[in-house]
Amino acid sequence: MRPWVWIVGAGVVSVLSAGCVERRMLIVSDPPGATVLVNGQNAGLTPASVPFTYYGKYDITLIRDGYQTKTYQARIRRPWFQFFPIDFAAEVLYPGHIQDNRTLSFQMEPMIQPTSEQLIRGAEAIRQRGQTLGPSEN
Repeated sequence: MRPWVWIVGAGVVSVLSAGCVERRMLIVSDPPGATVLVNGQNAGLTPASVPFTYYGKYDITLIRDGYQTKTYQARIRRPWFQFFPIDFAAEVLYPGHIQDNRTLSFQMEPMIQPTSEQLIRGAEAIRQRGQTLGPSEN
């Protein structure tokens, strides 16, 4: 056989057997057991391991009884092997498997219960605003 056939064959085999980059974020909350939404999609309870496909900003919402529901904006930066032209070698030519794991940790804040006096003052303020509006037209 001709030598170029071996070279082309080896190239095709190396490309087909090339590895890939697997990206995952581990979302951890204190306390654990919070419901996690990643960009509005349910990802389970913390600690939650979620695959991701792009680097950049993600909206992480944590929900748990007795704690304030809060949305955090997390930014996941590209690692050194994801910059051009190294990314081509890492994604296509490197025969192994690359794992990019990120851990995002969040401290949840307890729900603050208003006192009876604060509730009464708030209700009084709403009633006074309602009286200034006048009758509604149907």
